[in-house]
Parts: sequence; structure tokens; C-alpha cells
Amino acid sequence: MTAPDPDISARTAWGARAGELDALGAILPRGRAAQLATILTDGDVATLRHLAERGMGENSLRALSSDLGYLEAWSRAATGVALPWPAPVELVLKFVAHHLWDPERRARDPHHGMPGPVRADLAAQGLLRSDGPHAPSTVRRRLSSWSTLHGWRDVAGPFGSPALRKALRLAVRASPRPGARKSREAVVVEVLTRIFERLDPVAIHGPEPCHADPRVDRSIRLQALRDRAMLSLAFAAGGRRRSEIAALEMDRIEWRQAEDPESGAGIPLLLVSLGRTKTTRAEEDRRVTIRGRAVRDLASWTRAAAIGEGAVFRRIDRWGGIGEAPITPQTVNLVVKARLAEAGFDPAAFSAHGLRSGYLTEAFLQGLSLPEAMGQSGHRSATQAASYFTAAEGARGRAGGLLE
Repeated sequence: MTAPDPDISARTAWGARAGELDALGAILPRGRAAQLATILTDGDVATLRHLAERGMGENSLRALSSDLGYLEAWSRAATGVALPWPAPVELVLKFVAHHLWDPERRARDPHHGMPGPVRADLAAQGLLRSDGPHAPSTVRRRLSSWSTLHGWRDVAGPFGSPALRKALRLAVRASPRPGARKSREAVVVEVLTRIFERLDPVAIHGPEPCHADPRVDRSIRLQALRDRAMLSLAFAAGGRRRSEIAALEMDRIEWRQAEDPESGAGIPLLLVSLGRTKTTRAEEDRRVTIRGRAVRDLASWTRAAAIGEGAVFRRIDRWGGIGEAPITPQTVNLVVKARLAEAGFDPAAFSAHGLRSGYLTEAFLQGLSLPEAMGQSGHRSATQAASYFTAAEGARGRAGGLLE
């Protein structure tokens, strides 16, 4: 009896994994399905498929699959075998030591940090682009993904180990790379006001000077209407993430009226259902209430664009044509930067996350309580939410000016 050809068996297994990953292609890192089919095991692919079937958010699943691919490749390069489940604490400590290290000590001790052959293997696969240590935030994210995947595989991981927590704390402290904010500057009300001062005239009257083709003017006006509605809604809803804004659908918006206790007049409100967010489970559906400018801006945009169902924020072509598909999260980030640049700000200092940090910063500056601000923003960690208050106090508070 002829023994099976191991090369044929390997190609068959790769083809099966590639087929599974093709089915998940819309939510995997772009252009990496074939590479992941080579790196991931059958168990890894089954886990990703299970997560997709359970309704995990696309961005979260994309990040998990990317991190899993890196962890598998690193394990093979560092130990010669695929990731074990559960991972022993010694392997996780090795991962920390390989990724958080001191360049000055590395100059004296070539064995410090990630070994050369491991670096060369990962670099050859396009998974390692720098010779230096990783950012602490990247290492923490990959450890968090590793821990999450243990939970979904129903195995206990070592990630609560005191030895691991201590090693990570010491490694981060020794790292020469400080943690970076997702947006160096917060998009507070003062910043938004300057943006709206430029957008409002265009949204109401159209661009000046007018173009020879009126369709161009219509496109510019519609973009102004869309962008100011996007910015004001994202901010007023607690600083929504760009993925949440891009995915917002009309059936998740409820228009309501509240009565002014003094005048008795009706006050228009929006009740926005956010669906599944980064910090909620699949069965949860967070809702926030919005009033004021964001309600008016959204009404102006949807009325001008004749949007009654489907995606709220959509692509607009140069002739004023409005598509059916929603904009992408990347478009939200590009709009934020473009409108900031028009208002005279340095776009390199901001990102779409600045709307989230800006909401919390502004909430604290205007005297909102921490629970009230967190109720709108959806933060679950009081420590993380309070960090924006600390930054705001440092910039505008009295603590640093006692000698004035």
C-alpha cells in the first residue's frame, strides 16, 4: 500500500483552510486570506468561523484574526511548533520578552530581546517591519486577543498569572516607547465650532464662488450637509467610534419630541440605537438620547439627500449622486482630518478618535458627572474615562497654575 504523499496532504489542508477563509473574506484583514491559510491551523479557522457565526463585530473579528495569525507565526518561529491551547505561562512570558526590550541593553547583549532568526523569519513573511521593540499598546492588544481566543476555545489561559502581570508591568516600564493616544488632540466644542463656521454657509447656501456645472455645487453642498451631521451626531452621541458612525442605519434612529418645562414648546430629540458596539455583547443594544444641533443637522442632511431607509451616511460623487452603500470607517477619519484642515487645524494632530476623547474632555470641563458622561459615551472603565478629565484639567484646570 502506497503511503500518502505529505506534500499533497499539506496542499489539501491548505486548500480547505483557504476555502474556509474565503467565506470569511469580507471580515478578514484585506489581502491576507491566502497568507493566513498558510499560518493558521484547522482549529484556528474553526474558531474564527465560530466567532463570525456568533455575531462578533467585523472590526473585532478582523483584529482577532490578524493577531492570531501573528501569534501562530511567532510561535512557529520561536519554538518550532504551532500555538498550544492552553498556552503555558512560560510561552506568554517569552512573547513579552521577545517584543518589549531595551535597545541599549540589546547593543551590549545580542541575546536580549527577540532572537535574530525569529526576527528574520517574521520579517520574511511580512509580519515584522521594525527592528526595534514593539509598542506596549500593540503587545497588550495581542495578549488581550490571545486571552479572548482562549475563552472562545473554552480553555483556561495563564493571562491572570501574577508572574505575567509583573513581567508585563516591568517590561512596559523599561520600554523606550511611550504609549501614544489614538488622537493627540481632542475635538472639543471649540474645535467643532470653528469647523461648523466654515460648513454652515456651504450647507445652507452652497459654495462660493459657484461652479459652471450646478451638479458640482450640489455635490459640495451635500458633502457639507453630510459632514456636519456626521460630526455633530458622533460628538453628541457620546463620541461614537468611526465604525459605529459608518454602520449607522436609519431604522436605528427614532425621532421624538419632548416638552420644554418652562415654555411648554416641543423639543426635538433623537433616540439612537447603537446596536452592538466594541464594549457590548451581541444581545445588548445601547441607546443614547440626543438633542440640540445634532438633531437639526441630521434632519437637514437626510431631507436634502432624501434618505428614509438604509445607511445614514453615504458616499457622494462629484456630480452630487448619492450611493446606497454606507461610507467606510476610514472615510469618517478622512472627513475629520479634511474638515479640521479647512478650519485651520493641523490634521496630523487629530483622528476620528478625537471626537470620543473630545466628548469626555468637554463633558468634564462643563461639569458633567463621571457616571453621566460614561452613560452617554458607553465607557465601562471609570479609570479610562477619568483619564480624559485628568488631561483636560492639566490643559485648562487650576492645578498647574498655583504660582500665577
